[in-house]
Amino acid sequence: MKELDILLENYWIIKDQNKELYYKMRDLIPKIRPFLLEKLGYQIVITPEIIKLEKIPGKLEDWMGIETFQDKMEYSFLCILLMFLEDKGKEEQFLLSELTEYIEGVFPGEEKVDWTLYRHRRYLIKVLRFALDIGMIKLNDGDEQGFASSQDSEALYENVGISKYFLRNFVGNLLEYNSLKDLEDDEWLDMDQDKGLIRRNRVYRRIIMSPAVYNEGADDPDYLYIKNYRNMISKDIEKYLKSDLHVHKNGAFLILNSDKNYKESFPENKTISDIVLQMNSIIIDRVKDGSIEKREDDIITISIHFFENMVEELRDKYSSGWSKEYREMKLEKLCKELVEYMKNYSFIEINHSYNELRIMPLSGKIIGKYPKDFINPSEGRENQ
Repeated sequence: MKELDILLENYWIIKDQNKELYYKMRDLIPKIRPFLLEKLGYQIVITPEIIKLEKIPGKLEDWMGIETFQDKMEYSFLCILLMFLEDKGKEEQFLLSELTEYIEGVFPGEEKVDWTLYRHRRYLIKVLRFALDIGMIKLNDGDEQGFASSQDSEALYENVGISKYFLRNFVGNLLEYNSLKDLEDDEWLDMDQDKGLIRRNRVYRRIIMSPAVYNEGADDPDYLYIKNYRNMISKDIEKYLKSDLHVHKNGAFLILNSDKNYKESFPENKTISDIVLQMNSIIIDRVKDGSIEKREDDIITISIHFFENMVEELRDKYSSGWSKEYREMKLEKLCKELVEYMKNYSFIEINHSYNELRIMPLSGKIIGKYPKDFINPSEGRENQ
């Protein structure tokens, strides 16, 4: 159903930005609300301003977060921006200098905010761009990019009036939480999380929101549920997402149909995505020639050094078809980007303590190679 695709792909639907879509979705939501409530345990927020599906993950994973944020101070600035907007009325304007003064006054971190530091100004710019991109604020005059050059640069913004819907409601007291696990367990406080409705909701969320659900052993309650109810889950995936569920001995994967193109789904329209597909083909070749061996659970454990050697082989074999950026990239940086990207999509896991890398079953699920008639653009010959 297209309406579920729209709700999953967008953070929210803002009426002032797309009235037609807002009213269309509001009328269609009753068709999918039972599935969202019973199988996913998701609530839908519908107000005169927005429609928002509360997308809570079934399991916290490393890749979750705001893609452009790389430092905890950026998340702190975002939370303070939400506090700042709480005191502003809808369509009320504010200056960038008002916000920077407010952040300085309330920032709780050990490191003091210093706008003379380019790093701190850059963090705030990224937060403002994120808020602009999701429609939480508007830029009426000026440009936040000027703030990168000078702390005295000014810009005029407008509060859209929907910031109060950005965070979901929590069951417990956030001030008493000390870890991500506390946040993960918040929804089901004091309940047995491996039984009944809770397990069903968690499993459906993991299948829909994560690249892979791996079998963590004979006593893994989530994977037992997938194996026992795979037919029911498959029918739901087909009905509501027009996609397929593939269940193997050691992993379950949601396979999107070719006509679907979700943001940040794999493979995507980026060179790094193509390179990962080719890397997976190198891994398969190494398994076939006996250079590396799979464990019984289909996981391959290798050293970081061995992985770097495979990346060098990958570059020698396929780089002629890459973009200039990746063709000319130093091997060390290429390895770093591949590791980070593959880790975020559950292709690999890193064990820094032992300087090891675990290649996960998904790497053998989807591979890519150039066609035999591929013409090497740099040499004008076929790349066999």
